[in-house]
Amino acid sequence: MASAQHAPGPFAVRDWFLLLASAAGWGTSFLFIKIGAEDFAPATVAWLRLLFGAAALALVPAARVPLRVPRDRWSVVLLGLVWMAVPFVLFPAAERTIPSALAGMINGSAPLFTVLIAMLVTRKSPGTHLSFGLAVGFLGVVAVNLPEITGGGSATGVLMVLGATALYGVAFNLTGPLQARNGALPVIWRAQLAALVLSTPAGLLGLGASTPTPTALAAVAVLGIISTGVAFACFATLVGRVGAARASLATYLVPVVAVLIGAVAGEPLRPLSLVGVVLVLAGAYLSARVPRRAEVTPAGVSPR
Repeated sequence: MASAQHAPGPFAVRDWFLLLASAAGWGTSFLFIKIGAEDFAPATVAWLRLLFGAAALALVPAARVPLRVPRDRWSVVLLGLVWMAVPFVLFPAAERTIPSALAGMINGSAPLFTVLIAMLVTRKSPGTHLSFGLAVGFLGVVAVNLPEITGGGSATGVLMVLGATALYGVAFNLTGPLQARNGALPVIWRAQLAALVLSTPAGLLGLGASTPTPTALAAVAVLGIISTGVAFACFATLVGRVGAARASLATYLVPVVAVLIGAVAGEPLRPLSLVGVVLVLAGAYLSARVPRRAEVTPAGVSPR
């Protein structure tokens, strides 16, 4: 995501608002997904989320600005597939069998997958600093998931969330250059539209297997408008004001919000999983703060 050089001064009140709004929008999304998945098919949750989200972003004039590089449109379609169309189905499918807080904790490993995929693409040695950060982070991923699997929980649900999070890592490597050339919101909105088109057949078919209720419809509406529309716009604005590196703090707050919201909703919190999420965030932080002399660096920070 492109950003200008920004002074390292303290956040203004507006910056803190944008930061917390982004983290809250994404962190609460896991609970709304779980509520929606109780009555809607997973593909329909994804489709409605994209429908509401794209409609909300369409109200932002900056999102409707044409791409500066027209040849990037097919890359944006690919981005919509790996960033939204597939992960947005995997999350509700997984959350039919695992707690929303656990999904949020696993999602905290997205920066780790981003760095790992960047390393694989460049085929360069990660160096000691980055290797340590990745090791700490993925040890945390194991700790987060171990209680669920060994306690008789759904290994399939865990694997689906891990798959979705790995796809986020792919998407974040794709979106950095695209947003640098075309701006953040035009790319995000068009990726949502592409994902919406790709999701429509399965979403409509899923309606036949759904039992819509006002509660579920309200949940997916909030999921789309707030978590997929407003939160993305807030984060893109924050990056423009303070730069991608400082705005990435929102990424580290998302699992924390998911855990707190899950606790309020009465979901069980396993001590080892909480230790794991701390390790995941520590590993992500260390991996994202690789010194300039390191051979591999992350591709950039993007909203989810």
